[in-house]
Amino acid sequence: MIESTLLKELATHVNTRIAKVVLNKTYEITEFTVKQVSKSVVNLEYMIPLGSVDSVSLIELRAADGTVLTSNDVYIPLTSDTIIKQPITVKEVA
Repeated sequence: MIESTLLKELATHVNTRIAKVVLNKTYEITEFTVKQVSKSVVNLEYMIPLGSVDSVSLIELRAADGTVLTSNDVYIPLTSDTIIKQPITVKEVA
């Protein structure tokens, strides 16, 4: 069993690696409303301004050097400014 302190340290490391969100491989978001660790969860919250993209089909979290850390296929139509809450849970898998 992995101790909770190690899981929190790993979540903290993941949090420090995340520098930006890239939508549809073209639109970058570098400002987060929330970017914090709680226990072993990285909590991200960011806004997608209306007009930045018509809809979101891909959300990537990237490091400062552009390395893709996570990639999620989604479908989010945008009809107004949209706030995205994206938790990342670090946990042990048996």
